[in-house]
Amino acid sequence: MREIFGGMPWWVKWIAVPVIALVVFGTVIVSVLSVLIGLLFKVLIFVALVGGLIYVVRKFMSSSSSRSGW
Repeated sequence: MREIFGGMPWWVKWIAVPVIALVVFGTVIVSVLSVLIGLLFKVLIFVALVGGLIYVVRKFMSSSSSRSGW
């Protein structure tokens, strides 16, 4: 790889090649990122719903157990 870029100017290695890679693989990168962000969002929604369910059940159980003592 060093032989290929050895005689090239610095801007070819650091500007042109990354820009070409983004143009070629840009849609793939965007689709992978959107899938990961969507998955992260669904995981956060799941955690929030399970946490809310646990909170409601514990609140209900504590209030019903205090009534049964009477």
